[in-house]
Amino acid sequence: MSRDAVEADIRETLGLVPSFFDAVPDSLIESEWTSMKTLELAETSIPNKYKELIGVAVSGATRCRYCAYFHTEAARLFGATDEEIAEAALVAKHTMGWSSYLNALLPDYDRFVAEFDQIAEYVREQAAAV
Repeated sequence: MSRDAVEADIRETLGLVPSFFDAVPDSLIESEWTSMKTLELAETSIPNKYKELIGVAVSGATRCRYCAYFHTEAARLFGATDEEIAEAALVAKHTMGWSSYLNALLPDYDRFVAEFDQIAEYVREQAAAV
């Protein structure tokens, strides 16, 4: 598609063409829009609300205020509550904290995997027994 056609589709979908698309080269505008439209707006295997909550968490971890705003507001558009948004941010905080701790101490990775596999098997057995 031509840039004009892509921008027309963006305008029809969003109501305007966000200025951040201005710097996208003509040769990539169609693929970038298709990717954004598919991942951010279309129904995929992951419901949109959950995709945006993932985006909230990732935005916090990467410390991108643009992404944090976008994903927080998009999560709200797809029905996320303030409580769900806050929980996604706390999951990111928790994950980043443990990541920092584990990567600083460098425990044996194979042992970590084996222990988690043992935990997962135990939890599955407990669930099956109920």
